[in-house]
Amino acid sequence: MRRGALLLAGVILALSAPPASAADSSDVTFTNGGVTLHGTVVAPPGGTKLPGLVMIHGSGAHSREDYREQAVAFARQGIATLIYDKRTEGYSQFSRSYTTLADDALAAVEVLRTRADVDPSRVGVWGLSEGGWVAPLAASRSAHVAFVVTLGANGVEPSRQQAWAIENQLRRLGMDGSMVRMASSTMMRQLVGGGVFPEAHYDPVAVLKSLRQPVLGLWGAKDVLTPPGEAVPIFRDSLQHYTLRVFPDAQHQLRRTTDGYDKLPGYAPGYLELVGTWVNHPPAASSADAPPPQDRPSFVVTPLAWYESTWLQLAVLVFLLVAFGFGLGRGAARPSRWLAATGLLTVVGFLVVDVLIQVTLGRNLGPVLAGRPLPWLALQLLSLGVVAATIGTAVAWWRHRTPRLGVLLAGGVVFVPWAVYWGLLGI
Repeated sequence: MRRGALLLAGVILALSAPPASAADSSDVTFTNGGVTLHGTVVAPPGGTKLPGLVMIHGSGAHSREDYREQAVAFARQGIATLIYDKRTEGYSQFSRSYTTLADDALAAVEVLRTRADVDPSRVGVWGLSEGGWVAPLAASRSAHVAFVVTLGANGVEPSRQQAWAIENQLRRLGMDGSMVRMASSTMMRQLVGGGVFPEAHYDPVAVLKSLRQPVLGLWGAKDVLTPPGEAVPIFRDSLQHYTLRVFPDAQHQLRRTTDGYDKLPGYAPGYLELVGTWVNHPPAASSADAPPPQDRPSFVVTPLAWYESTWLQLAVLVFLLVAFGFGLGRGAARPSRWLAATGLLTVVGFLVVDVLIQVTLGRNLGPVLAGRPLPWLALQLLSLGVVAATIGTAVAWWRHRTPRLGVLLAGGVVFVPWAVYWGLLGI
């Protein structure tokens, strides 16, 4: 009943608002940490005492244009909305700080608060995806933030969310078994342990529990990037003043969808109106929709054990390449030549396939057979050949005891636990 009233009020507000073309736009600049950021304020003309909203980006590179459509929709509902180009200095795939991004947003909040048509006590932040970590953090750092709106926000740490999303994508392509475990767990743990996953263990719960501002949390029930079935109860149990809503046929960005992966024209019905209504008239009482069903739970990305350390893995990789390359010389016995060839091909092939998985999330690996893309299945068959050739080389070494056979045999012996760890000798 409460949700229906909010949506009805939003529709009435939208119908009575001026058309999209009537929204005024004015460019602004602001600075944080020596970096100048450029943005645009989209607001209804002639407004007074307007609420203000700063839109915070999702992950990756974004410009203000990515959010202009929504900013215009909010302006039509009487909200002065600031959109800005995301920083590039100090932000990349391998380096970022949520604190810095939160300070960027707070600098934008101050821009809105100084406008003559904005009520400085009614300026809040809106955050999508990664912005769902940043927006609450910004609010926790400043009493000048009056409210928080999040879309597709996470209640779990970034590494856990990313592992869940990778597994979803691979399973959608029909993959299963050891390759999925390698990509979503083993490789993720290596990236985190190697320090190339920024903000991997950021704790959103501590920040949510510290908030005193009202929060509007929105999720698509078919979100495949953020585990929404876990996020809703985490937000509900952590916040003091909240409105939590789930849209049944919406994806991560609250676009209409059939399966969470396709993006149909338009946003989920009622989303834009709900934000406008809630920002203009925040409800006094907290309320939450039931968490949507989730195919599988996310899992904690655990720290690496000593034998999994990134430097040790790199050392093993180099040793395998050297050992198998050393065995390719002339005059070697047939089992040793087979071991050198299959071992080298398997290790190099694994590196290529792993890069493809990380870059394309498995989309360019070809047909899938028995839950395995053909390149991975080929690598697993080659790995069995390496094991067989290692046994044959051990027999040859026992007979001849040459240094070359010794080095090659050592490579074969080390290969077995390495291949088990990376899933090449797994089901």
